[in-house]
Amino acid sequence: MTTTTPDSQTASVLASQATASDANTNNATAANANTGTPDPNKPQIIIGTTVGDFGDMVKGSIEPQLEQQGYKVILVEFSDYVRPNQALADGDIDINVFQHKPYLDEFKKQHNLDLVEVFQVPTAPLGLYSGKLTALNQAKDGMSVAVPNDPSNFARALVMLNELGWLKLKDNIDPLTASKADIAENPQNIKLVELEAAQLPRSRQDVDFAVINGNYATSSGIKLTDALYQEPSYAYVNWAAVRQQDKNAPWVRDVTNAYNSDAFKQYAHQTFPGYKYPAIWGENTATASNAPATVVASNAP
Repeated sequence: MTTTTPDSQTASVLASQATASDANTNNATAANANTGTPDPNKPQIIIGTTVGDFGDMVKGSIEPQLEQQGYKVILVEFSDYVRPNQALADGDIDINVFQHKPYLDEFKKQHNLDLVEVFQVPTAPLGLYSGKLTALNQAKDGMSVAVPNDPSNFARALVMLNELGWLKLKDNIDPLTASKADIAENPQNIKLVELEAAQLPRSRQDVDFAVINGNYATSSGIKLTDALYQEPSYAYVNWAAVRQQDKNAPWVRDVTNAYNSDAFKQYAHQTFPGYKYPAIWGENTATASNAPATVVASNAP
């Protein structure tokens, strides 16, 4: 397998469209073994991920499966949440694996991109981690909390703080789109420090607590078990995305099958304990928080 950076990656030839099932049917058949024959129109697959666990999944299990089937796999690792979708839309990569559906929906709406989700992947949950303060009961008036600044993950952070009882959101809001305007009460005068998600692990020394995306926590050497609180929702299990024109292509079916194969499930269970797994797997093995929660609006999927 070849691993490259986005700046050195050139555009790939688009896979020709083929008659196949839609994404839901792909998921329903994903547990079956790969056919052993690559898509003749797509001998090379360029997969884009963020740095860390999603790239590790490709290198550790997905790439060997696909190359055994006859594909050449190139991995492109990004350090932010913006370029993977832009690169996919531009044809510089064929598929990306890094985002949950609320983020994808919002991003493609804002940028008018014709992208579509195709299958879920194991996902490290969003967590609240210690900074200058090391326990939930140390919460105090005027404390600072670092949070991701993109709209969908900022909404997740607000819901988490609401569940902890640190602030109160308005009744009957959409938890997937919560914003500052939806904060009804901030009794502890929390100072929200909005940062790019990749910067959150480094922010811990400067704030009292930090809400960190799971993939950036693990890629920074932070153990998921160190989280003081984890979101309970499964709405944010991440998805792979492709261009709309490619969603029924045989190569997409083959990648889907690899990510839902018994071999990958075994690899994921051994390598990523505490993760939330795809709904199609029929497993609910994510680490549950024992922190007290006061929920205004449910964000369950």
